[in-house]
Amino acid sequence: MQQRSMTQIDAKAAIAAGQETIRSEARALDQLAQALAQELAGPFTEAAKLLAQSSGRVIVSGMGKSGHIARKIAATLASTGTPAQFVHPAEASHGDLGMIVERDCVLAISRSGETAELSDLLHHCRRLGVPLIGMTFKQNSSLARASTAALVLPECGEASDDAPAPTISTTMCLAMGDALAVALLKARGFNKDQFGAIHPGGKLGAALKRVRDLMRVGEHDPLIAPDLPVPKALEAMSRDSLGAAGVVENGKLIGIITDGDLRRRLTPDMFMRDARALMTVNPITIGADAPIADAIAIMNAKRITILFAVEDGAPVGVVHMHDLLAAGVR
Repeated sequence: MQQRSMTQIDAKAAIAAGQETIRSEARALDQLAQALAQELAGPFTEAAKLLAQSSGRVIVSGMGKSGHIARKIAATLASTGTPAQFVHPAEASHGDLGMIVERDCVLAISRSGETAELSDLLHHCRRLGVPLIGMTFKQNSSLARASTAALVLPECGEASDDAPAPTISTTMCLAMGDALAVALLKARGFNKDQFGAIHPGGKLGAALKRVRDLMRVGEHDPLIAPDLPVPKALEAMSRDSLGAAGVVENGKLIGIITDGDLRRRLTPDMFMRDARALMTVNPITIGADAPIADAIAIMNAKRITILFAVEDGAPVGVVHMHDLLAAGVR
């Protein structure tokens, strides 16, 4: 087995090569953007229409490096409201063609447009009448000719002439896939709530939630009357380790009692009084449908850890900073 020689890296040369690669890709993307307003305008619009009109899934396929890009495009489409799935072209010839049905739309990627592994998939699309979007760099290629909409990207070479591995071309295909995904989500009016619904995990999902998704309600949301004796008010505050209680009169939130209020106002004679004597009037509140990000901003700005959610002045829940942290919100 041949061993790799220990290559010495010249810092200046490495940085220069990296910069030139990035600049080459940036120039290619600029050329692609210009083409989108000119020769690619019609095919791009047709491709977007085919994707939008599909009642099934978008099947994205490609071989080698194009396959890696195809997987990412399928994931981006799916995460922005367009059902999509990657199908490996070689596996398609061994039974996975059954994953593609009449109501689907296929997006096939091939730099040359002559990828042999795609041939069975192209024939399957033609046989079933499945719309085919081809993404290639060759106008007269088999893929372009077979396509319902052919996205023929401008030829910009690769980052290295000595070893022309897919670099600039894959960047351009990835950008074109992103362009289609964003065009579709804007056309469909896909919004933050819909995005959050399919991104429930991790920090991204947590940040996209609404207050009502994380607020405590019912018995976990202590609400007391203003004439409740202070000892009873303290009992209510201790439930669920919230350390606070909302004071409600005629269905409206008129005050809040927190641990801070106790430290500032509790005296021996206070035990003979009612909740009204302890509460902070006109507490800071938030709407139940407000983004969690807004709740975080208010808590940080006001240096508080508890925020009651209200609708028309009536309390409907309460959020605690600990709950937000536990959900992954930062």
